[in-house]
Amino acid sequence: MYYRLNYFERMPTRTNLDLDTLRTFSVAHEFGGLAQAAERLGRTPSAISLQMKRLQEDVGTQLFRKRGRGVALTEAGEIVLGYARRILAVHDELLDTMEGANLAGHIRIGCAQDFAAILPSVLSHFASLYPRMQIELRIEGNAALANAIEKEQIDLAVAIGHEDRAGAQTIGQLDLVWIASSAFVTPQEQPLPLAVLGPQCVFRKCAIQQLDAAGISYRIAANSPSLDGLWAALLGGLGITARTAFQLPEGLISASSLYDLPSLGRLPVTLHRRAHSDGAAIDRMAALLSESLRLTLFSQAKRKARRGGGNGVIEISEGRTKKA
Repeated sequence: MYYRLNYFERMPTRTNLDLDTLRTFSVAHEFGGLAQAAERLGRTPSAISLQMKRLQEDVGTQLFRKRGRGVALTEAGEIVLGYARRILAVHDELLDTMEGANLAGHIRIGCAQDFAAILPSVLSHFASLYPRMQIELRIEGNAALANAIEKEQIDLAVAIGHEDRAGAQTIGQLDLVWIASSAFVTPQEQPLPLAVLGPQCVFRKCAIQQLDAAGISYRIAANSPSLDGLWAALLGGLGITARTAFQLPEGLISASSLYDLPSLGRLPVTLHRRAHSDGAAIDRMAALLSESLRLTLFSQAKRKARRGGGNGVIEISEGRTKKA
């Protein structure tokens, strides 16, 4: 007697999530709602709502809850959003890798001196996707970068402040702090000595504005066009400055109210994109810069939380682009 063995037993069926629906879900959250996603994707609100209903049915749980006149994500919705972004990132990277292997061209990016440290990993990742692309780099002041974007001299720029410029996307917020040498002593009954960058520097403007508002006299004791020059002036004890607490050299101290000076508040970290700059390569570079900035800001926020206060990141946003 012979027995026939069935090696082709039916596998249990699994739900396959639709990539387009996951992308719609991610876009809806990024741009603040289903109506905004409909406008962004060129679809009707009813079509977007139907996609979200099907997504909830596929995952078997509620993803949205009412909040005022709008909706917010449930705890399950936050989990699905995280997975959706990872799935879409891998999907897009696969397509970019296949397309980018033979894509040649030129991309120009700028970065504020404070965030230059994020560039090596971003550039390495981008080069693995687009090995034939030529990259032009600028490390300059924030105002110079924002102006270069408007003059179409560069394609993308990471800056601090200038959130009112056309095409600016706010990535997060940073505390501003006063910075000085650990050996610096404030002069008695004399103007406060400042070490600053050029007249267009957003940090310089903020410091002067706060000192004027508090009625504190000051003088420009040192002026430099570069961040290295500024650090040298501070380490030499020439004065005090206002800036972020990123990448401080050893020997400098910082605090939001150092020497009882007025609080400086915070400034946005922004990503700027040249108008009409289309293409998969620029899209990917913008995404890599945004993600690296968010990770950097998040890491800084965690360090701040462990210290129980101090300097660092106030807020990380999902990103809103100012229309031209």
